Amino acid sequence: MKSFGKVLLLMVFTLVGNYLVLPNQTLAHCQIPCGIYDDHARVQSMLEDAATIEKSAKLIAQLSGKSDAQSQNQLVRWVMNKEKYAQKIITTISDYFLTQRVKPDQKDYSERLIKHHAVIIAAMQTKQNADVAYVKTLTTSIEALLAYYPEHKH
Repeated sequence: MKSFGKVLLLMVFTLVGNYLVLPNQTLAHCQIPCGIYDDHARVQSMLEDAATIEKSAKLIAQLSGKSDAQSQNQLVRWVMNKEKYAQKIITTISDYFLTQRVKPDQKDYSERLIKHHAVIIAAMQTKQNADVAYVKTLTTSIEALLAYYPEHKH
């Protein structure tokens, strides 16, 4: 019985350790055909991420002229937030949509590739720039995907 307890304890530490040591987990999906995810919801989530990037860019602009420590701290936090949500969009497109939803046998494959790639480029540009105009381009490129992923009424 003692050895079972040691094995169980080792398994718990391994699982907890793996969870704590792997901060770059991709939460887009497991890449198996389970049919759980709602594509429309993924697009809506990216639109929410874009709204977060927009808020970040606006607050970066407000804080950029201030030199006090609190403003500088908040400025850095908003820049990091902008980066995080832009990367989240890039990951969703790459790890979920391009690997599982855009397929070479689709009649409009090239068009889909172009539109999904446009989202990645626009998200990258929001990382490189603090101008809200880039976020508008990102939002428009995400909205262009809604035609491929309509909402399903259950």
